[in-house]
Amino acid sequence: MQITVSGKQVDLSDALRVHVANHLDTIATKYFDYALEANVTFSRARSFFTCDINVHAARGLTLRGEGEAADAHAAFDDAAEHIAKRLRRYRRRVNEHAREIAGRDRPEAARQYVLQEVYERDDKPAVNGAGSTEPDTGPHAAVVAETPTEIAFLSVSEAVMRMDLADQPVLMFRNSANRALNVIYRRSDGHIGWIDSSTTS
Repeated sequence: MQITVSGKQVDLSDALRVHVANHLDTIATKYFDYALEANVTFSRARSFFTCDINVHAARGLTLRGEGEAADAHAAFDDAAEHIAKRLRRYRRRVNEHAREIAGRDRPEAARQYVLQEVYERDDKPAVNGAGSTEPDTGPHAAVVAETPTEIAFLSVSEAVMRMDLADQPVLMFRNSANRALNVIYRRSDGHIGWIDSSTTS
């Protein structure tokens, strides 16, 4: 497995890099026939370190874990435990799912955007001659990031597993049962919401 370790304003020691590589290799060997790559990013926020782990285990199958602690080693261990916990939940299904991907319809290409709310100010002069500071009729969106993504053919249970493993709040997919666009999302009450675009008579 190819492992990339980087730091944002953090000096990474050789001992930390070795610890990361050994731990991720152990996880990959335990839960997967093989894993493609992993990206580990450390950063510092005030008095503690944060660690973000993204593992690409198969086509479209991504695992994500975040951790924070007083030192970088402990922050990584926290993030790795989050990944291991999710993998334990799906231990029996994750490798089978990874093997089945090769025989399925190729996912559709799509693009994912990150939008930022931008409020336009009314620049008409106010009664007292000063410019108004009230927001316009509403926020407008500005694209701040754009990345390629895929819309895979999955069952609902597989989609829930993928969303959980990747620690995402929402996932769009094509339902393998009816080929319709579906969306699952994490509700504020902790349950999973499901939107099925197929029509029934």
